[in-house]
Amino acid sequence: MPLAFESISHGTIAFGFFNIESDMLLLEHLFFFASDFCQMIKVLAEDETEDVSEYPLPGYDLPSRAIGDLHGAIAGTRFTGFIGESYKTFPFPRQLGAFKQNPEGFRTRKQMEEMIDRYGEKTKIPVRISGEKGHISLTKYVFSYSGFHALLNYVWVGGYPRWKDERRPSYVLEMGSAIKSSRRPLFEGLILES
Repeated sequence: MPLAFESISHGTIAFGFFNIESDMLLLEHLFFFASDFCQMIKVLAEDETEDVSEYPLPGYDLPSRAIGDLHGAIAGTRFTGFIGESYKTFPFPRQLGAFKQNPEGFRTRKQMEEMIDRYGEKTKIPVRISGEKGHISLTKYVFSYSGFHALLNYVWVGGYPRWKDERRPSYVLEMGSAIKSSRRPLFEGLILES
């Protein structure tokens, strides 16, 4: 489930997975797939010349009325907006022990894309690194490097409730490997949690 994270620009913001059967992430009103996010991080981590300072992350921008009610959808009482439709298709598990992020969630991408296309606009979310300030921004949301590290760790562990059977998808493992061997200042001091 999405958690609260600290940004420089907007204070506390919501970021994270919102349905355990999808690898889609949300950042406030922006939605994007974890596989695309991890690929972006891998590209940034592997660039030894530091020429890559901006990356267009493919995603969706939804107006607030189209997002829906996460808590109502989880409870099975209010299926509004995109999140509500995702829970009609992939309901919250009846047994709490089954509440784990599915490492095979990338397989539902086509269904999730068909759903979200009805609610929002496709966009390229500009991700910019400002090395001299020690900031990274995802469009208007600005994070310190350490604040951004918290987002990366969230994806690494599978958010809350963590990856099912502690099994990470290959794209997450590739991101982690690239981060560990990177010499970019963006990743200095980042320790991926176990």
